Amino acid sequence: MSKLPLVIVNPASAGGATRSAWPRQASDLRTHFGAFNCAFTENAGDATRLAEAGARDGRKLIIACGGDGTVSEVANGILRSGREAILGILPSGTGGDFRRTLKIPSRTADAALTLRNGKTRKIDVGRATYYDSKGYEVTRYFLGVASFGMSAEVIARVKEDDKGLLQTATPRIIGGKLSYAIATAQATLAKPRTRVRVKLDGSTERHLTVAQFCIANARYFGGGMKIAPDALLDDGVFDVVVIDDIGALKILANGPQLYFGTHLSVGGVHLTHAAMVEARPANKDEKIPIEIDGELPGYLPAKFEILPRALHIRTVTV
Repeated sequence: MSKLPLVIVNPASAGGATRSAWPRQASDLRTHFGAFNCAFTENAGDATRLAEAGARDGRKLIIACGGDGTVSEVANGILRSGREAILGILPSGTGGDFRRTLKIPSRTADAALTLRNGKTRKIDVGRATYYDSKGYEVTRYFLGVASFGMSAEVIARVKEDDKGLLQTATPRIIGGKLSYAIATAQATLAKPRTRVRVKLDGSTERHLTVAQFCIANARYFGGGMKIAPDALLDDGVFDVVVIDDIGALKILANGPQLYFGTHLSVGGVHLTHAAMVEARPANKDEKIPIEIDGELPGYLPAKFEILPRALHIRTVTV
């Protein structure tokens, strides 16, 4: 069995653009990084299965080529394997939020040099337990942000347009950001506020009405929004950012601040820290979807726990 680095490629990422971009990306990777094996995903969950098998087979470096969802799937596979394989990232997706926190370059040649010359560090990982669409309890890991509220509506709208006009008529990076920005404006105007009951670190349960609730391990989500500007990947806690029901107009007026990370000074926006967050609908009959690393895997009730320094990852040399 080859012990070369394994690149797991999601050809459907970036609205399908990765499929045609891969030959160039592979050439850049060979030139600036070196030899590797590759495997392609076809369905959801493939990246997790391929990464788990690769780690169990003794691969030391497993590289995710795709967007945040692909990176998250590969991380899940490594973590499920119980081995200490290193996660690498070759960005090729719509959002690219997790690599922003790590300052991994978006250009393939530069990302390849990071894979070759960068440092390996251990980072915290989130573990989410929630319910899928069939009502079964599911546990998975996440690297960036888990959330509920407007974000779930935003992701649904972005996925709907994943192969639409914005993705085909604009460059990948611009199109991705524009998709998220437009979807955020639409969701702000259309999405009813979310009523939940929340406990932090086992404290007394609180009844909240929110526009947005984020459990952040990393700093960015939603296509470049710096939702948790001071979040650290190795501090053993989540940055919990809550936007109250402050009204659509106030959210839209202060929307640009989300991209600069200056929104925490806005009235009705709160930051706290916790190692465990539990949330359930205030109305037990309501289905509240959750967003995890840019995907919509299930619904509340859910529990989110931090796993300190649980994953090795290749990143830039600081």
